[in-house]
Amino acid sequence: MSGETTDEHAAWGVACHREPRWPASVAALAALILYLTLPAKLTIGPVWLIPGGEAALLLFLTLNFPNREREERVGRLLSIAVIAVINAANVVSLARLIDGLVTGGAADGRSLILYSVQIWLTNVIVFALWYWELDRGGPGERTHHQHREPDFLFPQMVTPEAAPPAWSPTFLDYLYVAFTNATAFSPTDTMPLTVMAKMLMAVQSLASLLTVAVVAARAVNILGGK
Repeated sequence: MSGETTDEHAAWGVACHREPRWPASVAALAALILYLTLPAKLTIGPVWLIPGGEAALLLFLTLNFPNREREERVGRLLSIAVIAVINAANVVSLARLIDGLVTGGAADGRSLILYSVQIWLTNVIVFALWYWELDRGGPGERTHHQHREPDFLFPQMVTPEAAPPAWSPTFLDYLYVAFTNATAFSPTDTMPLTVMAKMLMAVQSLASLLTVAVVAARAVNILGGK
């Protein structure tokens, strides 16, 4: 029967395809560009400081570890550092935008909508990177048969007959998971299995809810009052 498991490996216990770094790097660059276009009052220090440092790290990783199959420990730690810094910067931007609303120092309604969309999109990108980096120990570990259990249960893992032979998730699959979680505020077709995956999805949902329900809704009210 298709999808049948053996005693040695579960249905997910097959090596994933080797995955290049560039799709995730492009996504990270997009997040940095979104950050660069925010006003200075929503960023940390000089607006170029974080994007400049992150871009240098991304260039180093791309040149030294173009794919994740045989990545050294330092490469994985730097990859996590890139994601963590982008995530922290976006949280600060959201907090400052909400603070501006509460204290009355917020911008006009149109600007609020633009800023909230930028922060929301960055939220989607950064958590896609987290999911991609977390699942089964990361892109490098997933290429080995000995990788640990999955953090996410994709539909193709439940119904392998509906997927190509030896299917494995790519960065775009994790980007879709992040997008649907940010719009529905909950998992949709892909379920979190581990505590870490559940906590990450909960944090993303909360950040998305704050952005949409507090910032964007307030911006619409400002526009409607004109």
